[in-house]
Amino acid sequence: MIIDKQIIRKRGTFLFINILTLIMLFSLPLLLTPRHESLTLDRYIGFCVPLFAYLIVFYVNYLGLIKKYLFKKKFLSYFLSNVFLIVVLAVLLSFWNDYYFTNFVFYNVRKGPPILHFGFIFKDFLFMILTDSLAVAMKMTVEWYRTEKERAKIEVVASEAELKNLKNQLNPHFLFNTLNNIYSLMATDSEKAQNAILGLSKILRYVLYDDNQNWVSLEKELSFTKHYIELMSLRLTDNVALKVDIQSECEGYMIAPLMFITLVENAFKHGVSQEKPSFIDINIFIEKNFVKCIVKNSYFPKTEQDYSGSGIGVENLQRRLSLIYPEKHTFNKMLINDSEYIAELSITLD
Repeated sequence: MIIDKQIIRKRGTFLFINILTLIMLFSLPLLLTPRHESLTLDRYIGFCVPLFAYLIVFYVNYLGLIKKYLFKKKFLSYFLSNVFLIVVLAVLLSFWNDYYFTNFVFYNVRKGPPILHFGFIFKDFLFMILTDSLAVAMKMTVEWYRTEKERAKIEVVASEAELKNLKNQLNPHFLFNTLNNIYSLMATDSEKAQNAILGLSKILRYVLYDDNQNWVSLEKELSFTKHYIELMSLRLTDNVALKVDIQSECEGYMIAPLMFITLVENAFKHGVSQEKPSFIDINIFIEKNFVKCIVKNSYFPKTEQDYSGSGIGVENLQRRLSLIYPEKHTFNKMLINDSEYIAELSITLD
C-alpha cells in the first residue's frame, strides 16, 4: 500500500513535537530544584507519576475521546467518559502518593496501608480537568487549521472550475454576436463581409490559442480589442460617431484574457441605432500600475424580441473579476438620463 509522503511528513512532525514536549516536561524537576537541594531519584519518581496521570488524561482525550464523542456531538458520553477516567486516575494517584511518600520518601512518618486524602484528590481532579480542557483546545485548533486548509483547497479547485466554465460560456457568447454581425453584412455588402471574415480569423486565432492561457500580455489583449472594434465598426452607419483611443505602449504587463471585450461588445449592442444619431467612445489606458477601460455610448435598450446575445456578458465579467482580481479591481456602470451609458473598469496590474 502506497502512503502519501505528505501524511508521513505530518505524522513525523506530530511525533517529533510530542517527544520534544515530553522531554521538556520530564526535565522540569532538573530546572526547578533549588541549588542548595539535591534531586534524588525518589523525589524525581514522585514528580513523574502524577505527570504520567495527567498525560494519560491528555492523550486519551486528544487521540480518542474528542474525535469519538465530542466531534460527533455525543456530549453526555464524552462527559461521563471523562468523569470516569479522571475519578479513577485521581483516586489511584492519591493511593500511590500516600503509599510512596510515606514508605520511600519521608521515612519518619507512619508506615501502613495507604489512605485516601480527599483534598489531594480534589486538587488532582481540578488539574486533570484543566489538562482535559487543554487537550480539547489543542485538538479543536488542529482540526480548525486542517479544515481551513481543506476549505481553501476546495475553494481554489472550485474557483478554477468556475472560471473555466465562465470562459467557456464567454467564447460562444462572443462568437454568436460576431456571426450575427457578419450575417447582416452579407445581405448588404459582400466586400465588407469578406473583410469581416478576415478580421474574424484574426480574432479567432487569439481566442483559440491565447484565451486558453491564464495570463496574456496586455499588448496582445489590447491588439485583440482593436481588431474586434474594427470588425464591429464595418456595419456602422453615418449616424454613429465612433471614437477609439487605446494606448499602444504597454510592454511588460500581463492580464487575464478577454477582460475588455464584454464592455466593448455591449457598447456596440446597446449604443447603436439605425435611425437615430448615436455614439460610442472607447478609451483604454495605463495610469501608474492600473489599466483603465472607460466605455461611453448612447443607450438604446434591446427589446425582448432581440436575440443578438444571451445577456450573460456583464454578469460573467463581474464573476471573473471577483475570481481573478479579488480586491484588485473596481467596476462601475451607470445610466445617465436614460440616454447615455458609462462603464468604467480599473484593474491593478502586477
